[in-house]
Amino acid sequence: MSAFSPSDERRTQPELRSIFPAAFEALRPFFEAANRWEGQSHDHLAYQTLKEHFPMLSAQDVFIVVTTTRRLYATGKVPTPA
Repeated sequence: MSAFSPSDERRTQPELRSIFPAAFEALRPFFEAANRWEGQSHDHLAYQTLKEHFPMLSAQDVFIVVTTTRRLYATGKVPTPA
C-alpha cells in the first residue's frame, strides 16, 4: 500500500506550470516539423525567445520549459492552441 494518496499533488513549481501554456505557444514555431531547417530544430533560438518573453525565469526553468515542449512535440502530444 502506498503512502501517497491520489489527492496529493506530486507536481511542483506552480508558477512555472501557470505560464507553460503561453510559453508553449511562444516556442511552437521552433518545434513544428514544417519550420525545421534540414531536419533540425533550433533550440538555441527557443531558449533566447523564451528568456525574452519570460525574463523572470531562471536558466533552469527555461531549460525545463524548452525540454518539456520538445518532448511534447516528439511524442505527438501537442496541445491545440486555445
